[in-house]
Amino acid sequence: MFALVKIEGTLDELRELFVEGAKKEARKIARKAGADVVKSTVKRTKSAWQRFMANPKKQIRFKTGKRKGRLDLKRMAAAYRREQRKGGK
Repeated sequence: MFALVKIEGTLDELRELFVEGAKKEARKIARKAGADVVKSTVKRTKSAWQRFMANPKKQIRFKTGKRKGRLDLKRMAAAYRREQRKGGK
């Protein structure tokens, strides 16, 4: 069974209640746990495929048809595999 509660107030007051209050509570808990500042996790290094995809020179695009302008992932994957084989020898 759920009980509905009517909440009244300005937008700033509601934001303080719900958003800012939650942030303050999270900071307080983090400090109690021994952390001065809540730090984000360490960024992982990108895989070889992700680095390949990010290089604009390696991007192969459809030239015509309904997919014009989009990346041709099938051809890019084949080019990536060729490059990996060539680099391995």
